Amino acid sequence: MLEGKKQSVSLAGFVITIVGAVLFSTKAIIVKVAFAKTSMDALTLLMLRMTFSLPFYVGAAWLVRKKESAPLSIGQWITVIGLGVFGYYLSSLFDFIGLQYVTAGLERLILFLYPTFAVIINAVIFKQPVVRTQKIALFLTYLGILIAYVGEMRIDISNPHFVWGSFLIFLCSITYSVYIVGAGREIPYVGVTRFTAYAMLSSTAGVFINFAFAGNWHALEQAGTHWWYGILLAIVATVLPTFMLSNGMKRIGSNNVAIISAVGPVSTIIQAHFILGEKIFPAQIAGTVLVIFGVILIGWKGK
Repeated sequence: MLEGKKQSVSLAGFVITIVGAVLFSTKAIIVKVAFAKTSMDALTLLMLRMTFSLPFYVGAAWLVRKKESAPLSIGQWITVIGLGVFGYYLSSLFDFIGLQYVTAGLERLILFLYPTFAVIINAVIFKQPVVRTQKIALFLTYLGILIAYVGEMRIDISNPHFVWGSFLIFLCSITYSVYIVGAGREIPYVGVTRFTAYAMLSSTAGVFINFAFAGNWHALEQAGTHWWYGILLAIVATVLPTFMLSNGMKRIGSNNVAIISAVGPVSTIIQAHFILGEKIFPAQIAGTVLVIFGVILIGWKGK
């Protein structure tokens, strides 16, 4: 009886994690469709996403405030706010702007490098040794990106902003890895729900301030379908997968979640092919396999 219970919980954890990873992978698809169907720029679309996510973050912060008794120190406040602004706000902005110039499939592949950047950050800053398996994983992931990138460059030779868009996605992956590394070190002391809520609120504040100074207010006046893209990004591609992956971590552990999340790039490429009409080519397939295998190695051996 106990064995069956454990198995069912484990199966539920895997299913929840897979669904959460697939939902996360819809972000690039929704953004690309919004750019194609509307005149919104990246900052306006990002602002809509954070606006409709805001009530969930406020609710989480309010609930956790009633449960957590120990207040945050000044240093913890600075760290959480800094990670929210630098790690999540900037990475989201780089991501949305970059998606204007590269395909959804390539965006997801480059963004999926963040676990490798996290390994490098931990090695350089926190002096954590890079073991042999991680070195192999780093080699495979960057080789995979190179193969997919060269193949896509040959197909997308008419795009003058291809390199710039790719560079922005790389910046997104790097800044997001900073957020992940920082979160991993702060969550044991701050708490996962409190950290996430406060960091996301800080990120949302950054987006709102940016939009207030440089936003396209005219785009907001054109309501209609514009708002639906923000709602889809907030609910389907942000809030739901966040809670699902968090639940998956509780059930099957963070390493298993990292491994299962490798389904994300594949999901994005398939969705991009059928929804956006993006081509699937041999170099992309080969590069994707290498990147996923490398990330799985990191997740399998990660602590």
